[in-house]
Amino acid sequence: MTSLRRIASDFDPTIVAEIDRCLRSVREDHQSRVVLAVESGSRAWGFPSPDSDYDCRFIYVRRLDDYLTLFPPRDVIEFPPDVILDVSGWDLGKALRLLLKGNAVLIEWLTSPCVYGGDEAFRNEALILARQIVRPAGIARHYLHLGARQRRTYFADEHSVQIKKLFYALRPALALRWLRLRAGQTVAPMHFPTLVAQCDLPLEIVEIIDQLLRQKAVTRELGHGAMPAPIGVLIDLEFSHARELWHAADGKPDLESRCAADVLFRRWVRQ
Repeated sequence: MTSLRRIASDFDPTIVAEIDRCLRSVREDHQSRVVLAVESGSRAWGFPSPDSDYDCRFIYVRRLDDYLTLFPPRDVIEFPPDVILDVSGWDLGKALRLLLKGNAVLIEWLTSPCVYGGDEAFRNEALILARQIVRPAGIARHYLHLGARQRRTYFADEHSVQIKKLFYALRPALALRWLRLRAGQTVAPMHFPTLVAQCDLPLEIVEIIDQLLRQKAVTRELGHGAMPAPIGVLIDLEFSHARELWHAADGKPDLESRCAADVLFRRWVRQ
């Protein structure tokens, strides 16, 4: 077994130590094995602010007997969040069922550049499985639902938007663009600057995004202002393309995909 650990140099060591304590608690108090634990929020996306919190997410596997019972435990483990730290995880079965439905969250966890711990073999096998079983239509509908909700919630009035929130609609829009430009692929980069670089964007938009990223990196509050017109056009255009391209496409898993997910699940539960 090869253990994973990749922590950014600017992560607060006190917070990382608390995350490690929570992960030990999963093993000791819940008698479960953490097969992957990552940073999942803006720090992993590549656009943190000075006051960004830490969002640790993990996948765990319980003892075999916990799966062979009439009264299975919850398939989520959560720790009380505070203003700077949020730690929670999914049972492997829950994670795989959501992956089969086209939920992109597990894919993002599997590709996070910030890893607190886990098993490299598990991550590699799960990524291979994701590329094998996930339908582009399912992933696209996930990002469209996520991005459109952010668009409605925060940007109805384009004359006064919370600039910091722009990224929460722009990131899904760019993920949709990435999927549109790469027919058949399903694993878009989680790291936002990498995603931008692979989206073949007009120079004007790249320059606006770079400026917003630089501002966000040095200030706690970007304030309100008008949405940059090219960004608003891009977001709406990609959402429109997604509705046309994937509205009627089949995103449901077939029997072969479900069987492949079952094979991975059984192998890691039995280890």
